[in-house]
Amino acid sequence: MTRSGDLERAAMQAVWAAGAPVTARQVGEALADRGLAYTTWLTVLSRLERKGLLVRTRDGRAHAYAPVASRADHTAELMHQALGEADDREAALQRFAQAMTAEEVTALQRALDEAAARARG
Repeated sequence: MTRSGDLERAAMQAVWAAGAPVTARQVGEALADRGLAYTTWLTVLSRLERKGLLVRTRDGRAHAYAPVASRADHTAELMHQALGEADDREAALQRFAQAMTAEEVTALQRALDEAAARARG
């Protein structure tokens, strides 16, 4: 997955928040406070489709866009990419863990326990 610019991140947030395929006009309405034209959102959504983050379908005369992956799956993929770029993966994981809240530590521990159980079969 490719890292996105500010408009692309905002558009993805709007698409995920919608919970159903949306048109460029609907994204523009959801992000009306940005004051951008419909054509700008159409360009942003088209870029996201080319990057493989959205899938486009026909919705009458317009196109509707839906996310290829959930927000959680996308975030996990970004985390994997960032970890893959680390020279010292263990050090990166240590620093990540040190910055976590108690609630995040609990959630991560639960996920690690589940992953370990799956790995053991």
